This record gives sequence, C-alpha cells and structure tokens, in this order.
Amino acid sequence: MRALRSSFGPTVTLIVARTLSFAVTFFIPVILVRVFSQATFGAYKQVFLLYVICYAIAQVGMAESLYYFIPSEPARAGRVVINSVIILGVSGLVCVSALTARAHQVATWLGNPEIAGYVAPIAIFLLFMLITSVLEISMMARKRYVLAAWTYFSSDVLRSALLIIPALLFRSLGAVVVGAIIFAAIRVGFCAIYLTREFAGELAFDWACLRRQLIYALPFELAIIVDTLQTNYHQYTVSHSFGPVLFAIYSIGCLQLPFVDFVAGPAANVMMVRMAERTAESLAIWRDTTRKLALVFLPMFALLVISAREIILLLFTERYAAAVPIFILWTVVVPLAVLQTESVLRVFAQTHFILFVNLLRLGMIAGMIGAFVVSFGLRGAVLITLTATAVSKGLSLVRAARLMGVSLRQILPWGSLVAITAASAAACLPVWFVKTQVHLPLAFLLALMGSLYVLSYAGLLFGFDLLNKDEQLVIASWLPAMSRS
Repeated sequence: MRALRSSFGPTVTLIVARTLSFAVTFFIPVILVRVFSQATFGAYKQVFLLYVICYAIAQVGMAESLYYFIPSEPARAGRVVINSVIILGVSGLVCVSALTARAHQVATWLGNPEIAGYVAPIAIFLLFMLITSVLEISMMARKRYVLAAWTYFSSDVLRSALLIIPALLFRSLGAVVVGAIIFAAIRVGFCAIYLTREFAGELAFDWACLRRQLIYALPFELAIIVDTLQTNYHQYTVSHSFGPVLFAIYSIGCLQLPFVDFVAGPAANVMMVRMAERTAESLAIWRDTTRKLALVFLPMFALLVISAREIILLLFTERYAAAVPIFILWTVVVPLAVLQTESVLRVFAQTHFILFVNLLRLGMIAGMIGAFVVSFGLRGAVLITLTATAVSKGLSLVRAARLMGVSLRQILPWGSLVAITAASAAACLPVWFVKTQVHLPLAFLLALMGSLYVLSYAGLLFGFDLLNKDEQLVIASWLPAMSRS
C-alpha cells in the first residue's frame, strides 16, 4: 500500500503537467488557422508531418532505453545517457543530410513542391529535438518527477510562444519554422546544462554499454516504426494526393483527441498490473476495465458526434466547415479505445502477435487506401484507417479470448455495453432539441449542449441503475469535494 501511495503522487503530477501542456499547445493550430490561408496552414501541417514521422523513426529506441538502463545500472547512468545523445545526434545528422539532399523530392512526396525550402530548416529542428529527447526521460528515470513535470510544461509553453508570436508578427510559415528552431536550440542549451550537472563526471562514451542499449532498443524500434507508419500513413496519402489546401481541411477533421489517451493509458496500465498480480481473475479485471472505459468513451463519442459542427466552427472558423464530416468519422476512434486489446496481450507476453497485427493493419491501410480514396474522397482515408483498426482490435480480441479460455460471448460485458450505448444515445435527444431550436453564439451553445448532455446521461445512469455499487461510491465521494469547490 505504501508503494502504491508513493507512486500515486508522481503519476498525478506528470498527468497534470501533460494535461496543462496539451491545453497550451492545443491553441497553436487554433490561432494559426486564423492567421494563415488554407494553403499556408496546409503547408505548415505538411512540414510538421514530416518532422513527426522522422522524429519517431530516427530515435532508434535510444531515448526510451533510458527508462530501463538508468534505474537498472545507476553506476553507469551518465554513460548510457551520453551514448544515447551521441547516437541520437548521429541519427539527426543523417536525417539533416538526407532530407537536405532530397528536399525537392521529399516536398513532392508530400504533395507540395513549394515547401522544399522548409525541408532543411525542419531537419535542423529535428536534429535539436532528437538530441533533447533524453531530457525529460532522464529526469523521470532518476525520479526527478517534479522537475520533469515542470520541464514538460515550460517547454510546451515556450514552444507555443515561439510558434504563435512569429506567426502573428510576420504571418509567414518561414517565421514559424525559425521560431521552432530557436525553441529547439534553447532546449539543447538547457539539456546540456542539466546533464552536466546531474551526471557530473559521469558523461563518457562506453562501447560495452552501447552494445547492450542497441540490443535492447532496436527490436523496440521496429515496433515504433510500424506504429508510426500505420498511424500517419493516411495523412501522408492525403497530403501527397490532394495538396496543401485539402490536407489542411483533412488535418482539422482528424483533430487530436488526447483525452482518450489521458484516460485509456492509466486505465490500461492499472489493468495490466492487476491482471499480472491476479491471473485467476484476469477475465473479471478485463471486463471491469472495459465497462468503465465504456462509461466514459461511449457518451463522449455521442457528444462529439452531435456537436461536431459547433466544435469545428468555434475552433477553426467557417472556412473549415468541410472538415465536419471527416471529424464525425474520426471520432469513431473513441469507442474503439474502449477495447484495450494490446494491453491485455502484453500481459500474456504476446509481443510477436502484437507485431503481426500491427503489420497487418499497416498492410491493409497501405494496400487499400487508394481504392477507398477513389470511392469516398477524403473520407476514404479515414474509413480505411478505422476499418484496419477495427480488424486489428477484433483479431486481438479473439486471441485474448483464447488465452483466457473463454468464448467471444464471455470476453466482453455485452449487457453493460448495450445499456451504456442506449443511455449515451438517449442523452442526445434533449441536446438535439437545443441544437436545432436554440440560437446562441457558438461558445455558449456548446457549453449549454455539453452541460445538458452530462446531466441527461447521469440521470439515465442513476435512473436505470446502470452503475454498480463501487462506481456509485466513487461518484458520491466526488460530490462533497465538488460542492465545496
């Protein structure tokens, strides 16, 4: 119990920091769509899509390896950190060289030859960010949780400022890229100061440590590459096939929904720990976690769908109204997140099956996206991505059922899922009435719709006794704190 208490505080601190960081960075595109034309905003998204893909792949697992090697080999912590910095720096220089030499070809691959001039600068930004990817990880591995939380938050505040302010002052993509490079250079300086102080006298290259790091990191990197490609392939295809203006609309439609990760991640982690400790109760723990995620994600999905137009217009203006149908489709990722199948497979050490499923998912997207785009336009890219995700979840669910020795009928709490789905749908009725009959400014209308939905959904949960006793006790414990606030 004491160990659980000691881990709870740092976990909450990091979650709060990441939530605040997201709240700050969320407004970068919200402001940029008001400053840039659709073509320029689309170019901005294309340039940073290149960065996102390269950043994930070029890390070669070295930064993540620090989570393992710093705690397990504290006497060599400085050596494994500098090994990672050197390899990440070399990887970054390779990216700079390759991207600069092929700038026009890369820009053409992304569907916009006009961004060729931004390829080399974004590669420099990539180099700096790769080097500093060890910063927060090394802090957490050394249990500097508060410092890591502060660094996450302050770094994102600075990044937001150095992207938004140049855009407002100069109204050019070039200014935004320069701001990004300045931000990354500041991170390099801070990272150098921290590492030299934290690992004073320990920063020395160690070939033996590096060999062990590479043996650990490279198989992990393979999984990261597959995941990165399958996650971003649809965006690359739209960028390449439709150009910057339509890509701007598409990227807004595929709005990031980090709340899903904020909830599903900790829930899945707790589930894995409980299943590992009490293997005899694995099925009950899995069903309980699935039910609790459904209680959050199914109503969230319904609310996002019914308020999709208001959300897009409020955040991104009428110019991006064409993104609404794409956003409605994209929200299907929310109910799919109810099934944390990869986590349950990890409990049973099914890493090879996870890799197989991810490769299958990537193959489906890459092999069928062209036909889907021809048939359904921009929405086709979302449809094939969601279809591949659903297939991979289904296969993983079948595998999990076999591992737990149960049928598909027993693997999920079907009765609860049906009841929660019905309550989520029914709660939309009063919201739909307000949406169609009440005329208010978008911000006030959204607030009214959201409040009414929460009250309706909560009333249905309690009215039809859809919560178990533990869930009722948890909610009851919140009420005094809410009334005091």
